[in-house]
Amino acid sequence: MKAASISTVKKELGELPPKELLGICMRLAKYKKENKELLSYLLFDANDEQQYIISVKQEIDSQFAEINRSTMYYIKKSIRKILKTTNKYIRYSGIRRTEVELLIYFCTRLKTSGIKINSSTALSNLYQAQVQKIGNALSTLHEDLQYDYKQEMKIL
Repeated sequence: MKAASISTVKKELGELPPKELLGICMRLAKYKKENKELLSYLLFDANDEQQYIISVKQEIDSQFAEINRSTMYYIKKSIRKILKTTNKYIRYSGIRRTEVELLIYFCTRLKTSGIKINSSTALSNLYQAQVQKIGNALSTLHEDLQYDYKQEMKIL
């Protein structure tokens, strides 16, 4: 079965009555956790982006506190998991400022966590890739915001 294009789906959803549309949304939320999380963001968190950023930062903090530091393998695995979660929340938001703020926070936490980033090539490359990603996202923001975030980037 081939999936329809986004424009076709959009056109079809526009023709549906509100009750059917609600039923479709509920089915989507029921079958996949990410769909439910995205709907939760859109319904409850999208109107207060600053509070959303604070809650994501708290989750990043709790994940950093749970890192298994017994071997470098587990440290790398935990860091990748935290980054994956952070990127998922960035995708939900879709706002560049949120992306920059969360990635700067992730890199700051990684640097201050006491984990020797330079002792592992994989961690060092992961860190550098995130700093580069921040730079790319930063270039799309307003000049005033760019200046503020570049001050934070100097620490990284």
